Amino acid sequence: MNIDQQKRAAAARALEFVEPGMRLGLGTGSTARHFVELLAERVREGLRIVAVPTSEETQRDAQRLGVPLTSLDETPALDLTVDGADEIAPDLALVKGGGGALLREKIVASASASMVVIADESKWVRVLGRFPLPIEVVPFGLAATRAAIEAAAAAAGSPGRAELRKRKDAAPFVTDSGHWILDAHLDRIADPQALADRLSGIPGVVEHGLFIGLAQAAVLADADGVRIVSKQASPRVHS
Repeated sequence: MNIDQQKRAAAARALEFVEPGMRLGLGTGSTARHFVELLAERVREGLRIVAVPTSEETQRDAQRLGVPLTSLDETPALDLTVDGADEIAPDLALVKGGGGALLREKIVASASASMVVIADESKWVRVLGRFPLPIEVVPFGLAATRAAIEAAAAAAGSPGRAELRKRKDAAPFVTDSGHWILDAHLDRIADPQALADRLSGIPGVVEHGLFIGLAQAAVLADADGVRIVSKQASPRVHS
């Protein structure tokens, strides 16, 4: 299987977690898009569910495919969120936000009784940090916020630089909630919880892409097939 086929295989396996009548959170990104497409096929076959999208992009896809949607205002408690990730550690701590939807993704995941993350095997890492950590910020006071983020990362044992994410036209990337994103290039996140705590205390930081304690299982696909990792397992890891 190529990478896209691996993503679809992981998404297909994640459908096994979905039961009739569930209230679902739908993630954002290329792997989550496969899940939405496959879920829509089940809906057309008679599966009754309702779902909350984590981005305007996912909402458009779900509406186009006929997946019944609701909102967290109407349905504040969800049964299951299925989403992708940019990195997955052995304890199922995640780095998310490469697609820019980390704020809504974390809100939806936190409102869910369970979260299953789906990915190709390349997202499985021994230590988080190779993928730049997305941090959603308000535009006001950007330089001060950036300096505080870099100081917090250094204090947590993961020094690095934070760069403003830009679109192809060099304008700042704007999230669905109207914020900007700083991508922190840290290489290695020595203590994810310590860094998360420090980032959460910075005025100007709306949310960060460290998802800790939210995922209960990861569905990982490679060229040889699909495996499921739970917090109770002792999985092999790639260096």
